[in-house]
Amino acid sequence: MAVVHNSGFRLTKEHFLVAVPVAVVSAAAGFLVSRYLSSRTCKKGHVNVGISKDSPKVVHSFDMEDIGTKAVYCRCWKSKKFPFCDGAHTKHNEETGDNVGPLIIKKKDA
Repeated sequence: MAVVHNSGFRLTKEHFLVAVPVAVVSAAAGFLVSRYLSSRTCKKGHVNVGISKDSPKVVHSFDMEDIGTKAVYCRCWKSKKFPFCDGAHTKHNEETGDNVGPLIIKKKDA
């Protein structure tokens, strides 16, 4: 069986039997390479990798009166002083290209 297109290209059964496995292997290889490359640039999974992992939800509450004049809280989950910021977001941003920074709460001057 041969299929002839207007361009004169002739596709035989033998060509088809070779082309299909090559296409399948190429698609699979492309998929695996894209998964590998995306896993290197985009880390999926947990943001919190080590803080209060035994708790179903990490929640911190502070009274405004206890803060003083200013408090700086971590938002990158990398701080060794969590929930307070220790500047760990700087290294995180350099490694990932992210732009996360701390949450800063200040009392207004009266």
